[in-house]
Amino acid sequence: MADAAKGTYRASRWSLNGMTALVTGGTRGIGHAIVEDLCGFGATVHTCSRNQAELDKCLTEWRSKGFLVSGSVCDVSSQPHREKFIQEVTSIFNGKLNIYVNNVGVNYRKPTIEYTAEVYSQIMAVNLDSAYHLCQLAYPLLKASGMGSIVFISSIAGVVSLGTGSVYAACKAATNQLTKYLACEWAKDNIRSNCVVPATTNTPLVEHNITDRLFLLMGIGE
Repeated sequence: MADAAKGTYRASRWSLNGMTALVTGGTRGIGHAIVEDLCGFGATVHTCSRNQAELDKCLTEWRSKGFLVSGSVCDVSSQPHREKFIQEVTSIFNGKLNIYVNNVGVNYRKPTIEYTAEVYSQIMAVNLDSAYHLCQLAYPLLKASGMGSIVFISSIAGVVSLGTGSVYAACKAATNQLTKYLACEWAKDNIRSNCVVPATTNTPLVEHNITDRLFLLMGIGE
C-alpha cells in the first residue's frame, strides 16, 4: 500500500496534463528522450527535425503509445524556417506555450586553427543563433501561457575545457549566460529560464567517439 501511495503521489506531483511543450531536435538522442518524458507526464508536445522520414517514423511510434505529439520539418539555422515553425506552433497550441526546450545542436571536433569560417558559422547558427532567435519568437506564446518555462540543453564543455572543440564550447558558454539573462529579464512575465549542463551522453552526435568505457569515464563529449 505504501508503494502504491508513493506512486500515486509522484504521478500527481509531476503531472503535465493540459500543458503544451515545444522541443527542438526531438527525433534523436536527448531530444527524443525529452519528448517521450514530457508526453509520458501528459503534456501535448510539438517537435521538429530536418529529416521528414525520421520525423514521420518517430511520430508513428509515439502515437502508437498514445502520446499527444506533432512535428514539423525545420532547419533551425534558417530564420524563414524558424518563423514558419513558430507560426505552426502558434496555430497548433492556440497562441500559448508552457514549455520550450532548446535541445538541437551540432558539433565538429577540430583543433581551433582548422575551423573554417563556414564551419564556424554553421555551428554558431545551429547551436546559438537558433536558440536566441527562437526564444524571441516564442516569447509571446510563453508569456500568454501565464507560466512559461524555457530549458536550454547546454554542456559542461561550456564550463571547462574537454577537448570537444572551441566553437562548440563557446556556443555552450554563451548559452549558459543567455539562460541567466533571460531568467532575470523575463521573470516579470512569469517565464522561467533554466539550463541543463550534461556531460557525455550516448547519442548519435557522439556515439562514433564512444569507443570504450574508459572514454566515457573521461567525460569527453556532450
